[in-house]
Amino acid sequence: MSRLIIDRLRTEYLDNPLGIDVVSPRLGWIMQSQRRGARQTAYRLVASSSLGALARDEGDLWDSGIVSGSESQQIVYEGSPLQSGQRIYWKVRVWDERGTATDWSEPASWTMGLLSRSEWKGHWVGRSSGRKPSREEPLPVVYLRRLFRSAGIVRRATVYATALGLYRLHLNGARVGNDALSPEWTDYHVRVQYQTYDVTELIRDGDNALAVMLGHGWYTGYIGMYGYQKYGMEPSFLMQLNIEFEDGTEQSIQTDDVWRAAFGPIVGSDLQMGENWDARLEHLGWREADFDDCDWLPASRMYDYRGKVVAQMSPQIRATQTRRPVEVRTLADNRTLVDMGQMTSGFLRVVLQGGPGTRYTLRYAEALDRDGNLYTDNLRFARQTDTYVCRSWDRETFEPLFTYHGYRYVEISGSPGPAEADIEGVVVHSCLPETGALETSEPLVNRLIDNIRWTQRANYMSVPTDCPQRDERHGWTGDAMIFAPTAAYNMDVAAFLAKWLNDLEDGQRPTGAYTDFAPFIFGPKTEFDNDFTYTHTGSAGWADAPPIIAWLLYERYGDREVLRRHYAAMKRWMDYNEALYPNGIRRDAPQYGDWLSIDEKPLAETKAEFGWLVDGHSTTPYDVFSSAYWAYGVKVISDIARVIGEEADADKYEKLHACVREAFIREFVNDTAAIKGDTQTAYALALAWRLVPDELREAALRRLVGKIEEAGDMAATGFHGTKHLMEVLSESGYEALAFRLLLREQYPSWLYSVRQGATTIWERWDGWTEERGFQDPGMNSLCHYAFGSVGEWLYRHVGGIRPDPLSPGFGRSVIRPRPLGGLVSTRCEYDSIRGIIATDWTLRDGEFELELTVPANTTALVYVPADEGTTVLEDDRPASQSVGVSAVGREGDCETFLVVSGSYRFKSVYRDGGKLA
Repeated sequence: MSRLIIDRLRTEYLDNPLGIDVVSPRLGWIMQSQRRGARQTAYRLVASSSLGALARDEGDLWDSGIVSGSESQQIVYEGSPLQSGQRIYWKVRVWDERGTATDWSEPASWTMGLLSRSEWKGHWVGRSSGRKPSREEPLPVVYLRRLFRSAGIVRRATVYATALGLYRLHLNGARVGNDALSPEWTDYHVRVQYQTYDVTELIRDGDNALAVMLGHGWYTGYIGMYGYQKYGMEPSFLMQLNIEFEDGTEQSIQTDDVWRAAFGPIVGSDLQMGENWDARLEHLGWREADFDDCDWLPASRMYDYRGKVVAQMSPQIRATQTRRPVEVRTLADNRTLVDMGQMTSGFLRVVLQGGPGTRYTLRYAEALDRDGNLYTDNLRFARQTDTYVCRSWDRETFEPLFTYHGYRYVEISGSPGPAEADIEGVVVHSCLPETGALETSEPLVNRLIDNIRWTQRANYMSVPTDCPQRDERHGWTGDAMIFAPTAAYNMDVAAFLAKWLNDLEDGQRPTGAYTDFAPFIFGPKTEFDNDFTYTHTGSAGWADAPPIIAWLLYERYGDREVLRRHYAAMKRWMDYNEALYPNGIRRDAPQYGDWLSIDEKPLAETKAEFGWLVDGHSTTPYDVFSSAYWAYGVKVISDIARVIGEEADADKYEKLHACVREAFIREFVNDTAAIKGDTQTAYALALAWRLVPDELREAALRRLVGKIEEAGDMAATGFHGTKHLMEVLSESGYEALAFRLLLREQYPSWLYSVRQGATTIWERWDGWTEERGFQDPGMNSLCHYAFGSVGEWLYRHVGGIRPDPLSPGFGRSVIRPRPLGGLVSTRCEYDSIRGIIATDWTLRDGEFELELTVPANTTALVYVPADEGTTVLEDDRPASQSVGVSAVGREGDCETFLVVSGSYRFKSVYRDGGKLA
């Protein structure tokens, strides 16, 4: 494929999205070619109101003309103003480095949603259950339906729908869409998202039936340790169906007083507690037009919603795969124990045949206790229990609709138990495109990589949650921030995290403080006031997350718009901190510190010379931790201001950063490079963020290395320190030590949990140990991605693929694999916003070989490990003489080359590589 091919046309990071509400959306494409040096020098983009016009190259909405340049992402639509419901078709062609025009791409499209609140013609409908929910008895699902007549040939039919709660919509018995939990979690005090569906093929001539199941979800359900109904008291539904006929006439069906309501077989439903079905209450045929609903009551008109109603602009939650059990055992008392072999999020789909009135109970858990029974202590108040009562003697399939569980094991009570062939696990999570793959020669490391990916799947559920099983499932900002770079390797997180940044800004307090989780939930009432108390706000390392995550989206996807959109909110956060901490040191701030770090013993020489320390063990002092984050946060804001052209602010924040850095050094670093607290995390953060004087950097590094080695090559860091420890070591000449930490198998380590059979990442290093069993169940998730932040290091240093900070959006990548620690081969692939970057390296008998693929229209800076004085070959010739390769120089033990797009094979002599670190 020597010619240039245009592929993957996307709008706002999405494939042919329906119902967006960005009036000037950003467009992008990638190019594919096996020819070295293939690049774009110009493009022409055409947007049309019909496929016919597009086929004739008529840009009746927009014709960009020939635009010189290589940019193929973040292209802002600049055509005619767009209207609600409008469909836009577009295509692009480019000119390559030889001046040759490519063929036109295949057409892509997007549609606009409802762009103003006034265009929603219906009102919110529902029905009150008249009772309060409890842990054992959550509220029932509401069933809604209405008939309408349609006559004529339908050109296009579009549904716009949302709920305060969750909904499942059917039209003439057919399910509309394939999303699992919609609308997704937002701060309902501020906004709710609507979804758009094309239902043209489902409309019948004559009578039609709309049927809806309305659940509780995040809106009224049990949420975040705080109980039920934290946003609202009753669920409600809003929908509009717009039909366009071939004769030019239109019809619109809305939620109104015509709708009918009832309760049905889902007698209780909650995301955390589970779902209870009594199939004997099923309204057979209720989704069809000929169903008799005379016994149903008129739907209630619910309170109008005063927040924003916005389009969903991120991938939906969906069932992404199914899995079969690895073991099914029969226990006493009519119980069946199912082992799915993998911790995940979702539920079981199970076929039951127990006869009318037979009750089955499904209890979900992450692990088994020492006696082989479900371990549920760590669920706290979450029940994770579904029940089903059979309707008949027939085989009946049960799968819940408005709940999900974090689990590996399920106990099914009821007789007769289901056959193994009748049990299927349904995996549910936000359906983000998976972009990263990494496989090494070490099976335990491969299992670790798998565990990281499965933990992300289980916790990327509309927002990045901390755990999928217990009564929390919060979008904790600190946890998500430190894992986000790893997440961005595993999946395309651009739209997902952009949505979450809206949640973070929605929760920002009037003071300017960001909250510690988002969407925000008001805390419980206290005896000291009659209003809700703001809790979990402004904590260092958590509330610092929004600018850092926004910067990640710029680094990985070249997204300047997300920086502009949230810049005012970021400045309010800066103002908040400047007012509270004018001397540059954060003290008395809300704190979690380096969460779940291991107490450390100070170095003997440090105790003797550093007055801040005392005998015994220590963790990172809060003021050190929070002031380090303040310094880094100011640096990030300065960089953001510079990128979006806010030069005066950039200068201001640069000066502020210098002041905070000086204050940190003055307060916490002595003249021998000892840092207050003397913890691995204190050194890792200070070194990562340049908070140590240059002349003391090597001394601080030696202290950090000494602490790790004195502890027996053991990382004692918590969530935040771990994120930076490995990178600091690897970038400072201590790669071998970093690999020893990676490959350590004793507690505490990443491979310790793998050795114990973990299939996801544990919240704690000691989530379970041979000596004590499970940790404190009050805080012990076995599916928590924070310590999985090592995934970023694995992609960067083992796979060898990293972004170039000088070329955001992977216009240029940096390739630097490290064949150390006994690893002898690795395959790595990252599907960047500009195309697939791939490395495949082997090291045998002192010979290193790297196969590299660089996407069209990009370049790469390649570091090839090589013994000094030897020649690096590319395709059996000196690399510097190879087409597409330019020699740059030498750095450490690597020869450095700049390569253009294409495929390469580098070979070198590297006798010291691959040894056990």
